[in-house]
Amino acid sequence: MQIPYELILGWRYTRAGRATRRNGFISFISGVSMLGIALGVAALIIVLSVMNGFQKEVRDRMLGVISHIEVFAPNNAALPDPQKTLAEIKTSPNVLGAATFIAAQALLARGEDMKGTIVRGIDPTLEGQVTDLAAASGPTLARLVAGEFGVVLGGELARSMGVREGDVVTLIAPSGQVTPAGVVPRLKQMKVVGTFDSGHFEYDSALVMMHQTDAAKIFRLEGPTGIRIKLKDLHQAREVAVELSRSLSGDLLIRDWTRQNKTWFAAVQLEKRMMFIILTLIVAVAAFNLVSTLVMTVTDKRADIAILRTLGASPKSIMGIFVVQGAMVGVIGTLAGLLLGLGVAFNIDVLVPALERLLNASFLPKDIYLISRMPSEPQYSDIMPIAVIALILAFLATLYPSWHASRVNPAEALRYE
Repeated sequence: MQIPYELILGWRYTRAGRATRRNGFISFISGVSMLGIALGVAALIIVLSVMNGFQKEVRDRMLGVISHIEVFAPNNAALPDPQKTLAEIKTSPNVLGAATFIAAQALLARGEDMKGTIVRGIDPTLEGQVTDLAAASGPTLARLVAGEFGVVLGGELARSMGVREGDVVTLIAPSGQVTPAGVVPRLKQMKVVGTFDSGHFEYDSALVMMHQTDAAKIFRLEGPTGIRIKLKDLHQAREVAVELSRSLSGDLLIRDWTRQNKTWFAAVQLEKRMMFIILTLIVAVAAFNLVSTLVMTVTDKRADIAILRTLGASPKSIMGIFVVQGAMVGVIGTLAGLLLGLGVAFNIDVLVPALERLLNASFLPKDIYLISRMPSEPQYSDIMPIAVIALILAFLATLYPSWHASRVNPAEALRYE
């Protein structure tokens, strides 16, 4: 099969043909455009991959403490029939595990230091079915024994109050006890039996865990206030929540993990979209550098264009030559950017520590940031739009110079040759 001469000439012009000073400059500008597209595409891939990695890392740490779905009674009251509700939940094929719990708020005091906390009453034997915290904290949660009124504190909360394992703290329930002298807050001395570190500051600095039976006594509840559910696929949480809202009996509220932290996830998605738009402008600038490259090439090749026209080449064929030249620059630049971006994104866990050692610096100090390593997760849904947009911008940049080349008058071009 014969290769069209438009492709042959377009590729030859991309390499700048004969080695003259002018052609050498055109070749240099063409290479700069190619490099600009490659760097823009690589930057887009690396930045979006790192943002995906941060989102996944924070989400996984968050889901190590919270469950995929929570079912609870209105006004934080006790569930009317927790065992029946638990049995109905476990009939769903998407449910991996479920456990009852008590949710409440209280003040934790030690001496004059006082902190507002989130109290969670759990069944230590079932906690491993709904979160990864039981496995991550080892035997700590198993030390919660009914009737002994022990608590497990978040690591940041314990450090901020100067509390260690074995110390005694005072839990102050919000609902007071009515006495002849008035309403007196209910206080309970609790022994710290351990601490946990989930890696998520919000929970490490505020969460207090105790046995479900002890929590029911302190907050005067007849039973658990909700049920926590772990799914086989966390991405189906919203669909399963809708399904459970239709199948469960009674007046119950259902909340999945995406709604618990809706503001945070919305902010991350907005930042990701804005970064995509900003970095796409870099690709656009590099792509439209092709306009100047092709205009210079057309000016330099006016005689060649005129000869081709006299030999019978149509304006469409002339236009095709320079479209091929610009497209070659766009394709090569995009492919180089994809290789560079994916190479860095997949090896960022090796490159960043090496760069930190070289510069003797720490990009993510443990005492400031949530995580101490640079995560990365390249996603096909990000990479494909990047490549397509880069190619489209490069193609659009070729249209005007190619049209200008097709309008060259052979007689005018050859007059002074």
